[in-house]
Amino acid sequence: MNEDSERLSRALGAYLGFACGDALGATVEFMSPKKIQRLYGVHRDIIGGGWLGLEAGQVTDDTQMSLVLGQAIIDYPDWNIRAVADNFVAWLESEPPDIGNTCRRGIERYRDRGELFGPPSADEAGNGACMRNLPVVLATLNRPAFFEAWSLEQCHLTHHNALSDAATLTLGRMVNSLIQRRGDEVCRQHALSLVEQFPEFRFDPYPGKATGYIVDTVQTVLHYFFNSTDFESCLIGVVNQGGDADTTGALAGMLAGAKYGVEEIPLGWLSILNRQVTKQIQKQTHALLQMNCF
Repeated sequence: MNEDSERLSRALGAYLGFACGDALGATVEFMSPKKIQRLYGVHRDIIGGGWLGLEAGQVTDDTQMSLVLGQAIIDYPDWNIRAVADNFVAWLESEPPDIGNTCRRGIERYRDRGELFGPPSADEAGNGACMRNLPVVLATLNRPAFFEAWSLEQCHLTHHNALSDAATLTLGRMVNSLIQRRGDEVCRQHALSLVEQFPEFRFDPYPGKATGYIVDTVQTVLHYFFNSTDFESCLIGVVNQGGDADTTGALAGMLAGAKYGVEEIPLGWLSILNRQVTKQIQKQTHALLQMNCF
């Protein structure tokens, strides 16, 4: 596999892995590990259901928001934050099956008042901005200044919080280093730098919480990512913690897919993933990568 093909494999792995983690985790979202064990033993199949009553292979707001952000970048390659916000509004008004309260509040603020961000807020330390940032990462692999600026602008549409910002930038840099094969140690150093900057993100020993609070989300994702040796076991470990399992699953799938490549995603998961979502992801991944000069 040549360098371009390997980069594409890892980028597709990140995006399709993200969607698979979303679909896998949605079934057990808001459940406790004990309830998951009682119902499924070990939850390992994309079967839909859950509190949203999804069809098998259907995704949630994590993947949907990523796709509408990705489309805004493709439509406006020089970046247009209002186009991003407009896409979020259109998505909100399409009556999606799920949307977090903080995301809803920020999108409605823009829709109703035209404000692209609010003041920094401790109430906005959720994972809703971090979860959707992958298209920015793919479009800016060789443009770190653009990566940071675009990431923070899209974050602040709904989540203006230092913990959210730091987590979003860190996971994005980890994905970048994995896609570009800069080594596992570089990837780990990004995570350790986050902990050094904000000690509450410490994930070793693992505190065992998997809520939508960005600290709990990142701790869960990093613990299982660094303590697994393949894509499938990483995602299964994460989603069986329950809690905000669609988002922790999506972010774990993003990192593991970037590390192991699309070929290592179980075919059973890919085959059941919503076909339209799969096609959108494939199309966006190619378009976003083309924005970089390698």
